[in-house]
Amino acid sequence: LVATILCFSGVALFCGCGHVALTGTLTMLENHFSQITTDHATLTIVLIQTMQYVIYGIASFFFVYGIILLAEGFYTTSAVKKELQSQFKTTVCGRCITATFVFLTYILGLAFLGIFGFSAIPVFLFYNMWTTCAAMKSPMANITDPDSICVDVRQYGIIPWNATPGKACGSTLGDICSTSEFYLSFHLYIVACAGAGATLIALLIYMMATTYNYAVLKFMSHGNRRSTKFSEPY
Repeated sequence: LVATILCFSGVALFCGCGHVALTGTLTMLENHFSQITTDHATLTIVLIQTMQYVIYGIASFFFVYGIILLAEGFYTTSAVKKELQSQFKTTVCGRCITATFVFLTYILGLAFLGIFGFSAIPVFLFYNMWTTCAAMKSPMANITDPDSICVDVRQYGIIPWNATPGKACGSTLGDICSTSEFYLSFHLYIVACAGAGATLIALLIYMMATTYNYAVLKFMSHGNRRSTKFSEPY
């Protein structure tokens, strides 16, 4: 139950905040870094929209998968208790279903480990911009030429090299860091990354619980077969 609540919360944070953050990032790019629509058309259609559709799919899938895992966890835990009390005998099919969920949860855990790492990339990029703006505004910086400090998003591959202007320097960069799109997207990416981490932890809890239940059921089934064999009359 704890893992299900953590999984639903993590997926909701990741999908909801990630979707809004992507929209804010696109708005910021269009207003400040790529003012010609054709320059970032590929980014909009291929990358941003594809990632938003992936977010829709992740949210729908984990809503169903979380409920199934919760039901399977209750069933397996009950079966383990009854097996220990010799009131219930599990079947091979039941153990195979549990093993299948262990395998699927392991694969999903690896996938979300990659998603967690990928979601940290925009956090790093926005943090880099934020620290640059903070250093530029700091009275201790002693910067003689603020216009020489620039952030070029083209080097990250977000927009093509022919995008206009492609970079922001000096006061323009400071104005970008003061916009609501930057502030909101930065914090939403942080929350989305935290949501991905929470989902990863939930999947690890799922995997440990299902693996333990499967191991107990497997051990008890072997024990029952051995006791039946030795109790047979000669």
